[in-house]
Amino acid sequence: MDQLTKLFYSLGLSPYYGIFVAAFLLAVIILAFALLYEGVATYVERKVAGDIQSRIGPNRVGPYGTLQWLADGVKLFLKEDFIPAQADKLIFRIAPYFVFVGSFLPFAALPLWDRFVPVPMNIGLLYIIAVTAMVTPGIVLAGWGSNNKWALLGGMRSAAQLISYEVPNAVALLIPVLIAGTLNLDEIVRAQGGGGGILRWFIFHDPFSFMAFFIFFTAGLAECNRTPFDLPEAESELVAGYSVEYSAIRYAFFYMGEYGDMFIISAMASAAFLGGWQLPLIDPLVKIGWLKAVLQLGIFLTKTLLLVLVMMWIRWTFPRLRVDQLMELSWKRLLPIALFLLMGAALWTVVFHGKGIYDLIVG
Repeated sequence: MDQLTKLFYSLGLSPYYGIFVAAFLLAVIILAFALLYEGVATYVERKVAGDIQSRIGPNRVGPYGTLQWLADGVKLFLKEDFIPAQADKLIFRIAPYFVFVGSFLPFAALPLWDRFVPVPMNIGLLYIIAVTAMVTPGIVLAGWGSNNKWALLGGMRSAAQLISYEVPNAVALLIPVLIAGTLNLDEIVRAQGGGGGILRWFIFHDPFSFMAFFIFFTAGLAECNRTPFDLPEAESELVAGYSVEYSAIRYAFFYMGEYGDMFIISAMASAAFLGGWQLPLIDPLVKIGWLKAVLQLGIFLTKTLLLVLVMMWIRWTFPRLRVDQLMELSWKRLLPIALFLLMGAALWTVVFHGKGIYDLIVG
C-alpha cells in the first residue's frame, strides 16, 4: 500500500488512487478464489454423493468429469434469465445479490497465514457475523418477490431458521473470544500457538470449549441450509423453496452463496477452535518467510476444506428434520447448552487465570 502511494505521488496523482487500486485488485483476487472454490466444491459434492450412493457421479466432461462444474457454470450463464410475469421484478432481481454478497464479503476477514488478513480489522469476528446476516433478507426477498406460495413458505422458514441458529452460533463463538481476549481472528489464531502443539488449540483448551466447537458447527450447518437443516429449500415439500422461480445466473447465485457459507463457517471453526494456520513444527523447522507463508496457507485451507467435506458427508447421510424439530433443537437444546458452556468457560477462566488443560498439566 505504501509503495502504491509513493507511485501515485510520483505521477502527480492523489494517493487515494492507490488505495482504490489496491482495494479493487484485492476484491478481484478474493472473488476469483471464491468462484473457483465454489465451482470445484459442486463437483466434489456430486462425487461424494455418488460414492455414498454407490454410483459414479459426473464422468463425461473432462477427465473423470473434472470439468463438469465449468460446463454447468457456462450453461447457467448463457441460459435465459426468466422472470415470472406476476413477480415483483425489482425485489426478484436484487434478492440473489444479497445472498451472494453476504457470503462473499467475509472472505476479506479470514486470517490466511501469520499476520496476514486480506483486510485487517480488530473486530474481524464481529464483522463476519454481521455481513453473513445479509443472506437472510436475500432469501426472504426471493420468497416474497417470486409471488409463489412455495417460494414464500421457503423464505419464511429461512427467516425463522437463520435467525434462530445465529444465536447459539454466536454464543459458541464467544468462548474462543473469551479465552483469547480479542475479536481479532488473527490474534485468536496466534493465541493457539506455542509449545504443546495441537493441545494448545482452543478445542482442547477446556471441556467447555471442546463442546462449543460442536455447538458452533451444528448451528453452522443450519445457517448454511444444509441437510438435515435444509427446510427452506426442501425439494420433497417445497419444490426447491425460495429459489423455485429462479433460473440462469440468478439461480446460480443462491448456490454459490450456499457453498460460500460452507467455506466461511468451516474457516471460522478452523480459526477459532482448530488453530487456523497453526501446526506443530512449522515455526521451529521452517525459517524461510515465503515458504512458511505458503505452508501456513495450505494448512489453513486443508483444515477448512476437510470441514467442508464433513458437511457434504453429513448431507448425504442424515434425513431431514421436521420444522418443529428444527426450531426445538435451536431454542430448547443448542441455545441453553451454549449459554451453559459460556458460563462454564467464564468460570474456568477466572478460577484458572485463563490457563488451558495443557498449561495446567505441564505447569
